[in-house]
Amino acid sequence: MTKKDKIYKSALHEHEGITPPKILSTNAAEHIKLKRRKQPTVDALVTGITKGNITDLSRAITLIESTNPKHTQKAQNVITKCLPHANNATRIGITGVPGVGKSTFIEAFGAYLTNLGKKVAVLAVDPSSSLSKGSILGDKTRMDDLVKDKNAFIRPSPSGNSLGGVARKTRETIILCEAAGFDTIIIETVGVGQSETAVHSMVDFFLLLKLAGAGDELQGIKRGIIEMADAIVINKADGDNLTAAKSAKVEFNRALHLYPKKASLWSPKVTLCSALKHHGIEDVWQLIEAYLKTTTENGYFNKNRNNQNKFWLQQTIEDRLKRDFYASSKIKAELKAQIELVEAGKTTPFAAAEYLLSL
Repeated sequence: MTKKDKIYKSALHEHEGITPPKILSTNAAEHIKLKRRKQPTVDALVTGITKGNITDLSRAITLIESTNPKHTQKAQNVITKCLPHANNATRIGITGVPGVGKSTFIEAFGAYLTNLGKKVAVLAVDPSSSLSKGSILGDKTRMDDLVKDKNAFIRPSPSGNSLGGVARKTRETIILCEAAGFDTIIIETVGVGQSETAVHSMVDFFLLLKLAGAGDELQGIKRGIIEMADAIVINKADGDNLTAAKSAKVEFNRALHLYPKKASLWSPKVTLCSALKHHGIEDVWQLIEAYLKTTTENGYFNKNRNNQNKFWLQQTIEDRLKRDFYASSKIKAELKAQIELVEAGKTTPFAAAEYLLSL
């Protein structure tokens, strides 16, 4: 037996495979390299967005959500060029505690609107873990029918650590969606914390979803949220819950009479709905249309949007000042020293803050 035969009989021997042509592997590698490197320009993104290209819209939103300074500048350029094509949609905020059926309602409501010929964008803010910073981003799973609708666009975004859990760039995302031709923008809040306040400051109509028998109707219901609501929709009003839902509607109507008149001169309404069975969806839309008619005629609609723009101007300035403050190398060094002094009991948090702000 030759030495060569012994090698072939070894269990550890490996036969040579087919070597791919060098030109093929080189071309494939170059193609992948170019694909990764080549990113659409600002003008290309804007053109795609204004033509309703969902891929370009998604890319632009990703740029907006990025914390990379280069991406931030590019995103700002895209927003500026999209602005003339925006501000032509109805913006609806929807909130409610977890378990109230927000995703089911939004899917039924969105499907109803697309059947009317409307284009609907759903910006769903997913809660981020305060520990891992991760998000499930599961709205596309929960709204499995609406996500297949060619006239609907669902974009879940992590809430991060922004105001009340609202995604940091939701306001800019609205502009891009409007430029892409979506005439109805639905923003779903996390349903906890102060997210309702932030969402209320970026929508035209604020809808509060409630459940019958939750006890809220007897408490005067979380005053701040009720004062913001333009309509209360009691969801899951079907089957054995229908009687309780009707009773809750009466109690909510009584509670609303205790609140001062709104600046919009609109009287908030209460209606019943079963998102699961698609009952009462049409009534909700008719309420929104009545609200838009009232506020457009009395001038509140434009006034409200102008006030919202002022609010977000101030909010953006505050965010920028905060980011620049913590990005300073001097502050980073001094902050560490001040924390050590606070922990040692040699200064107070307030004195330390005053010192850092004076630098």
